[in-house]
Amino acid sequence: MSIASSDLLSGAPGLPLAPFDPRPVVLHGRLVRLEPLTALHAEGLLAAGHHEELWRVTVQPPLVTEAAVVAYLATADAAAARGDEVPFAIISCDSGAVIGSTRWMDISRPHRRVEIGGTWLTPAAQGTLANTETKYLQLTQLFDVLGAVRVQFKTDLRNTQSQRALEKLGAVREGVLRRHMVVRDGFVRDSVYYGITDVDWPGVKRRLRERLMAGA
Repeated sequence: MSIASSDLLSGAPGLPLAPFDPRPVVLHGRLVRLEPLTALHAEGLLAAGHHEELWRVTVQPPLVTEAAVVAYLATADAAAARGDEVPFAIISCDSGAVIGSTRWMDISRPHRRVEIGGTWLTPAAQGTLANTETKYLQLTQLFDVLGAVRVQFKTDLRNTQSQRALEKLGAVREGVLRRHMVVRDGFVRDSVYYGITDVDWPGVKRRLRERLMAGA
C-alpha cells in the first residue's frame, strides 16, 4: 500500500520520513512513456525537435542540427551525473517515436521541492493529451512515490500557450519574476511561476485522471 506524502510528513509513529531523492526511472502511461534520456534518443530528438517554432521563446538552442542534439544530450548528461537534474525522453506508446523531452530540475532534496521544466513536444503532439499524461506521470511519481511537498513550473511571460496549459493542469499561478532570464536572442524575459503542493495534489490528481479518462 502506498503512503501519501502528507502521511510521510505527518510525523506519525511508525512512518519514518523517507529521503526525497529523485532518480532516473521509466514511467509508463497509456499514451506516452517517459524514459531516462540517453544518446540512444539522439535521432528521435532531432526528428521531433527540428521545428524552429518550438524554440522561439526558450533559453534552449533549437534542436535543428545533429551538433545541437549532441550538445543538448551532453548538457543533460552532465546535469544528471551531478544529481542536479533528471532528464527524460517522451515516447509515443503508439509509434514508439520520440515526441519530446522533459526533466526534473532545481531539485532541493532537503526541502522536498523540484521543478518540472525543459518540457517540449513536437508540434504534432501539441494540443493532445500527451502533455497531460506526461505531467500526470511525473506528478504521481514525485508526490505519491517520492513524497514531494512542492512541484513548481516556470515559463516565459510571453508564452501564453504554456501558461494556459499549466493552468489547465491545475497549477496555481504564484507570481512573476521580472527581468529574470536572458534568452537566446538577448531578450531579458520575465518568468511566471506556477506551483502544485502536496496539499493541492489530491484535487489536481483527481481532475487530471478525469481528463485522461474522458479523453479531453
